[in-house]
Amino acid sequence: MTAPNARERILPRLIDEEVKESFINYSMSVIVSRALPDVRDGLKPVHRRVLYAMNELGLLPGRPYKKSATVVGDVLGKYHPHGDSSVYDALVRMVQDFSLRYPLVDGQGNFGSMDGDSAAAYRYTEARLTRAAIEMLTDIDKNTVDFAPNFDDRLEEPRVLPAGFPSLLVNGSTGIAVGMATNIPPHNMREVISAVVALIDNPELTGAELRKYVKGPDFPTGGYIYGRAGIADYQDTGRGRIIMRARAVIEEKESSGKSQIVVTEVPYQVNKAKLVADIAELVREQKLTGISALRDESDKDGVRVVIELKRDAIPRVVLNQLYKHTAMQSTFGVIMLALVPDPHTRQLVPKVLTLRQCLDHYIGHRHEVIVRRTQFDLDKALDREHILEGLKIAVDNIDEVIALIRAAEDTPTASLQLQARFGLSERQAEAILNLRLAKLTGLERDKLEEELREVRTFIVELRGILESKPRRMDILKGELLKVSETYGDERRTEIVSDEGEFSIEDLIAEEEMVVTITHGGYIKRTPLSLYNRQGRGGRGKASADLKENDFIEHFYVASTHTYMLIFTDDGRCFWLKVHELPQAGRNTRGKPIVNLINVTPDTRIRSIVVTKEFSDTEFLLFCTRNGTVKKTALSQYSNPRVNGIKAIKIEQDDELMDVQVTSGNNDVVLATRHGLSVRFHESDVREMGRDTTGVKGIELRPSDQLVGMVVIKREATLLVVTERGLGKCSEVSEYRVQKRGGKGILTLNRTAKTGDVVALMEVVPEDELMLMTRQGIAIRSKVSEIRVTGRAAQGVKLVALDDQDVVSAVARVIPDEKENEGEEGDTPVELGGDGE
Repeated sequence: MTAPNARERILPRLIDEEVKESFINYSMSVIVSRALPDVRDGLKPVHRRVLYAMNELGLLPGRPYKKSATVVGDVLGKYHPHGDSSVYDALVRMVQDFSLRYPLVDGQGNFGSMDGDSAAAYRYTEARLTRAAIEMLTDIDKNTVDFAPNFDDRLEEPRVLPAGFPSLLVNGSTGIAVGMATNIPPHNMREVISAVVALIDNPELTGAELRKYVKGPDFPTGGYIYGRAGIADYQDTGRGRIIMRARAVIEEKESSGKSQIVVTEVPYQVNKAKLVADIAELVREQKLTGISALRDESDKDGVRVVIELKRDAIPRVVLNQLYKHTAMQSTFGVIMLALVPDPHTRQLVPKVLTLRQCLDHYIGHRHEVIVRRTQFDLDKALDREHILEGLKIAVDNIDEVIALIRAAEDTPTASLQLQARFGLSERQAEAILNLRLAKLTGLERDKLEEELREVRTFIVELRGILESKPRRMDILKGELLKVSETYGDERRTEIVSDEGEFSIEDLIAEEEMVVTITHGGYIKRTPLSLYNRQGRGGRGKASADLKENDFIEHFYVASTHTYMLIFTDDGRCFWLKVHELPQAGRNTRGKPIVNLINVTPDTRIRSIVVTKEFSDTEFLLFCTRNGTVKKTALSQYSNPRVNGIKAIKIEQDDELMDVQVTSGNNDVVLATRHGLSVRFHESDVREMGRDTTGVKGIELRPSDQLVGMVVIKREATLLVVTERGLGKCSEVSEYRVQKRGGKGILTLNRTAKTGDVVALMEVVPEDELMLMTRQGIAIRSKVSEIRVTGRAAQGVKLVALDDQDVVSAVARVIPDEKENEGEEGDTPVELGGDGE
């Protein structure tokens, strides 16, 4: 063991105290000297040192670039006792126009990209200051800020820069200290400066009033901000959550008719290359559907990521999936933490600031800069005035001055004699001794007197500024407005009102759609306007190009913004929005429904209920093929699962036929295939839970089955349509009210000419009908063309059918005014894409 040196001083100390003190010292060093920005100039020490060193090196705008290695070496050797990577990384970030809203360094060479590419080594790149950086350094040589010794006490460096604009808010800042972090978003320079000016004019402005000027963050990469609540939070409290979204447009390729999503702006700090890779991976994992190709076509002109879609994909739905599953939607967590000078000790302390506090601190800093600059100019002007007054005395007594100087033995003697004779100071005497003979000409004497008058006028001006705070504030505003005019630009990031989970309805126009489902399981939506009205008995127009042995089995008319509750034959319920269905032309099949809801290929869709809300005062009335009915509150179906929810318990030899919405006080009519019907009041069916079977609605005869159910909600007639294309309307009053469970009464005189009943529905004369046949023929006609007959009549021909064709589905259409204004026989227009 080595013996202790007698000259060493060893102090015993508890290790926990030493660790505690050392860690606190380290933490404060990181907080104050490395990680957090100063609220006054918005810069961390390393950024401030880089800018100051470049200014000292003369790397100004308009001058030649110099190697970044020169800057890094100068900063390390003079001001920054840390690694070279921290200095170069700071310089690189100040060059990147996708990191800083207003870059402070003008770089030449590879300084990285939005794809996460790192900058080239500092021996390859070159840099100089931008004009905006000069605004941050202007007047630094006029004692406007405090200086402190550098790490070895050889030189001095500024503690803060004069900051000609509010860089903390304009360019933002990000940093992680010990136990705290800052994440301040960039803002638009015009907006921030207008807020500063407004606050100077009216110091009583509230946070809400300031938001009229500072709308919110303005990211260098553009994009969208969804929601203003997060903006209000961070501006009022210093903390908030900003939802950012990529800017994307939907284009349609003329050559193929397919749509593509083109991303032109990505959220702030999102790695574009990783975003593209993540989208590709999600497509491979089938978490994103409807995408056929993906390309990054970005170049020096800007971002362009092309996402090609499959022909049957819905562009808006795919875009919503991209926002949900990728970084095309990201969150920026705002923490307005910065170093603030303590008003008593002037030491910097970390503090979370509101927008108002940030602006107040900046105004205070700039006011101090103006005061110190004015005082500096005043001191210089007074000094010059003193010299000029001495020179004027000498010029006025030039002959005596020359004689005195010639008679003096040496310069010190001449200086003392001048001071004694004319009452001059030492500095004035020295200036007279250094006066050139050329200054004694008449013209030069006039110039001397003119300069003295100008200096005295300037002194009066400067003293007036120092004595008047309103004048200083006017100067502050004028300088800021000039900066705003020079460097300000338009906002890049667009702020929209909606926030949180984005609603796709905001992007999709509300319009009526024809929804068809085939026996083979294909579903599509087609704009109602594609179907023209025809006269009764017409041949119709093809509604779908179907596969052999496939036919239209379900047909509905609904708005793009409504919910569709899809009920399957086994009694399950699934959710879909109409706009989520694939839109296709009139002559196309659509998309397999198994791709939209989680069902097996052999599952059949029995009913679709259209609703905009799930109310406790409305009910769903179910009917099955064997005549069973059940009533359940609509609200019990508001939270479906991916695999569907149990809507009704179905017996083994039964299946679901129809589901309709009721108010709880309606009459219900059930009709069978053999032309029988029963009418009963809804109160005869008690309310039940979801997973129940129900009660008997009608007593069926052998080989008969239920084909339709009508819930009577208005003054209307009951329409009966047969499979051979005949139909009739009868008054509801002809169907007397009975108790449920009876065998019913005749609703149609069933013969070989009429065929079996296929549909029963409630209509009024203003309604229109759409009939679909198994061979894919559709015809649209007016209800007013069908005469009202007795309950047992056969009806009139609604559609002319081929021998092998039969009517498979019927739906009611309510025409709008625009359609009524059109002429019959107009050629329909095929719509592509999303129909918008």
